[in-house]
Amino acid sequence: MGNNFNWLNRSCSAVWHPCTQMKHHNTGVFPLVPVARGKGAWLYDHEGRRYLDAISSWWVNLFGHSNSRINAALKDQLDQLEHVMLAGFTHSPIVELSERLLELTKGVLGHCFYASDGSSAVEIALKMSFHYWHNSGRSEKNRFICLVGGYHGETLGTLGIGDVDLYKNVYSPLLRQATTMPSPDTRTAYPGETAVDVAARAAAVLELYLTEYHEITAAFIVEPLVQGAGGMVMYDPHYLRLARELCDRYDVHLICDEVMVGFGRTGTFFAYEQADIHPDFLCLSKGLTGGYLPLSVVMTKGMVYDAFYDDAIARGFLHSHSYTGNPLSCRAALATLDIFIEDDVIKRNQQFARKFCTLLEPLAKHPLTRNFRQCGMIWAVDINTEDIDFRMRFYREALRKEVLLRPLGATIYFMPPYILSDQEAGLLAERAVEALDASLL
Repeated sequence: MGNNFNWLNRSCSAVWHPCTQMKHHNTGVFPLVPVARGKGAWLYDHEGRRYLDAISSWWVNLFGHSNSRINAALKDQLDQLEHVMLAGFTHSPIVELSERLLELTKGVLGHCFYASDGSSAVEIALKMSFHYWHNSGRSEKNRFICLVGGYHGETLGTLGIGDVDLYKNVYSPLLRQATTMPSPDTRTAYPGETAVDVAARAAAVLELYLTEYHEITAAFIVEPLVQGAGGMVMYDPHYLRLARELCDRYDVHLICDEVMVGFGRTGTFFAYEQADIHPDFLCLSKGLTGGYLPLSVVMTKGMVYDAFYDDAIARGFLHSHSYTGNPLSCRAALATLDIFIEDDVIKRNQQFARKFCTLLEPLAKHPLTRNFRQCGMIWAVDINTEDIDFRMRFYREALRKEVLLRPLGATIYFMPPYILSDQEAGLLAERAVEALDASLL
């Protein structure tokens, strides 16, 4: 069995793995893969087998594993400063990163508050919105609204404004539930409706709600353009324009959770750009460091920052994390932003997306698939099956064919790193169809 068997046993004995029923790992229902190293789009186990990382290791890895430019930046930073607390101190990587993020929002979102992961960023945005209204003398504005099928993390605050039952139902007694609004999911179009029509119909319900309840509503949170864990639900940017207009009209914050969709994933650097709007809060993580180190940030407008700027300590935002603004993470993020510029990544992604759509035509036209969809560097297709074991069976078959694909229920999706070669893209598309056929036998 070699080294793989050794590491599998040791991991199952000592490690509690996330988002998994551990018994499925121990019994082989959901194979645990021991990774020895990674290079480019590939992961390698201890016995030399390889797996194409077609989901970017949970949507974080943008420019491949062991990227030489990010590696060099981290090695340089290690010799200067590994960490210092951000309370009362600062350092050049975090200042430079904040300034560059500010430029990317065209100066509209001018203040950056850092944490370590996406859930933490969303928690911060929720607390900031709530506290903003409290500091503004409107403490009755303390409720939140979200989309049906939305997902924003798995801490208690984020579960409360999410709508994926698998993750939240058991914890319901602990949660402060948000109110859900219809998703502008293009798959829900009535005969003759366009994606814009669906967006308008969903926004009309949001308008009715805000008309009656805006005085107690603090914020509306959305995943712009693509709802990830809810099944890669895609919708038209028109919905974001309408939501922005309604939030302005009824004095409600708009929170854009771009933890998954930011950093070029939807075809523009930030997804909200496609609607020509700006949110009041922007939550970023995952691709922020190119998939290297934990880092997240909440960016917000000056009006929000100003509501906390006071002599009274209690009016300040006293949230903190021990590793907030870690210099190593910030250097990885700066190197990631450099690559976007040096390699003209957005243009390259747009060219790649067109070619990969063509390669995926056999999957899109498969007799058991429906609702093939694409947004930037995200592709998804629904499988016409009621088999609850399909997800695990497909995952196993894909691994056998050297591909890491992890379906969301009966939805197969692709979110590869931005560095796939034409040959790797062709292999991925071909092996996905093979894995589907094998899993449906």
